[in-house]
Amino acid sequence: MSETLAVVVPVYNETAVLEVFHQRLSAVLADCDMPYQVLYVDDGSDTAFLDQLQRLRDGDPHVAVLELSRNFGREVALSAGLDHADADAVVVIDADLQDPPELIPRFIAEWRRGYDVVYGQRVARRGESAVKRHSAGLFYRLLAYLSEVEIPRNVGDFRLLSRRAVAALNALPERHRYMKGLYAWIGFPQKGIEYVRQPRAAGQSKWTYPRLWNLALEGITSFSAAPLKMATYLGLVTSSLAFLYGAFMLIRTLLYGNPVPGYPSLVIIILFLGGVQLICLGIIGEYLARTYQESKGRALYFLKGYHPAGGAGSARQERN
Repeated sequence: MSETLAVVVPVYNETAVLEVFHQRLSAVLADCDMPYQVLYVDDGSDTAFLDQLQRLRDGDPHVAVLELSRNFGREVALSAGLDHADADAVVVIDADLQDPPELIPRFIAEWRRGYDVVYGQRVARRGESAVKRHSAGLFYRLLAYLSEVEIPRNVGDFRLLSRRAVAALNALPERHRYMKGLYAWIGFPQKGIEYVRQPRAAGQSKWTYPRLWNLALEGITSFSAAPLKMATYLGLVTSSLAFLYGAFMLIRTLLYGNPVPGYPSLVIIILFLGGVQLICLGIIGEYLARTYQESKGRALYFLKGYHPAGGAGSARQERN
């Protein structure tokens, strides 16, 4: 029985780059000498882009389109694609061409050697501002230090997953899905292949700084309880300092009879301790909010339509 390949591509209004991406991807897959399917997962794009996707599907029997009912976010779109990818090996790649499709044959070669997860590891990030590069590097170092699971640095979602790796990911029930961490958490033999990440071929990045900040919070809170422990340690340290300062003032007054001169020091201490308390409450609130959202047990996403490769579309809802 021949091996099969599926390529999952989450997209959101990628009008400017879709055609050139699909041409490059198709040229690579045609040389892989194995049956393949390209599954585009639309994350609530506008009608014009959906029409473009449908035309692409009409012209290529290898293309399937999965439409989410609204914009659920990229991590959920990836999960929806993995839910519907039925192949021996599944490649995840973005449509912006920052990750080269030409690396896929090397992924397949390593998969055939026995690796369940083969990921691309960035050795350089071209076309990105210095602020973004340095902040990304700082985040990866911080996550590696805090995480309870070893998550490879400078690694995105561009990778190949074996059938059993996909099954393991699909079995995970959580709503807050930091996929880069989940790939590492499932285990199995994994290998990285280095490459240079290119600038976007066309269009604008959907990753604004607020969205990147939220993704960073998602990664840290999903794979580490260290912030909660840090809040505890910070409380202990500040309480100890406050006790020592109070003891110092008491001894000074008893020995020298000098009262505390005015209120500035008292005000500073109160403001400092109040700030520490608010920070700790914020950290606890982040974890509590995620626990509350998980407890509601809502479906991860709903489908507006599923259009299989070379066939008619069907609409149905997912996921319980």
